[in-house]
Amino acid sequence: MASNETRRVSDLGTLKAFGHPLRMKLYRALYIARQATASQLAEQVDEQVSLVSYHLRKLADHGLIEEADREGKDGRERWWQPASKGLRFHDEDFSDAPEKAATHTAVSRLSFDQHIELYRRFLDAYRSWTPPWRKASFTSEYLARLTPEELGALERELDGVIGRYEERGRARDEAGDTENRENVALHLYGFPFRT
Repeated sequence: MASNETRRVSDLGTLKAFGHPLRMKLYRALYIARQATASQLAEQVDEQVSLVSYHLRKLADHGLIEEADREGKDGRERWWQPASKGLRFHDEDFSDAPEKAATHTAVSRLSFDQHIELYRRFLDAYRSWTPPWRKASFTSEYLARLTPEELGALERELDGVIGRYEERGRARDEAGDTENRENVALHLYGFPFRT
């Protein structure tokens, strides 16, 4: 990845570019693969290579992904990689105009829908995972009474913990420690609610 920092997306054009169902799936697949070609990603998302190439170029136009410094077998294959460690979207960047707020909400809903789809696929295949993976997987709900400041502090602390595990896992994977290593999704939501 070009940048080891998380990118804060704050412009409407980039938010709209990312807010396409296939582009979100491609970004996630590329983030996991670290580097991939359109052909490899097309296989993963079950789409035509030409369509995947188009959407990859749209992500690249907005600086979300970039060409990797790697050559394909015949010199024509284009390798892609995420341009940053990850992406963040903050409501405050899109709350000054109705179109921005509506787009931010739509992209957030789409992202949430994809998280649900991913978790449902896991549940449907639950018994196909080995007992250690079934034992290690979890779902939790925590209901706390916090202030906005405390919720923000909690998010920052969790982000640090998860980031350390992610970095450790990637380093071990790159060092060849791949036995029994799988992609793991961890979705956390922190939001106020009233009963």
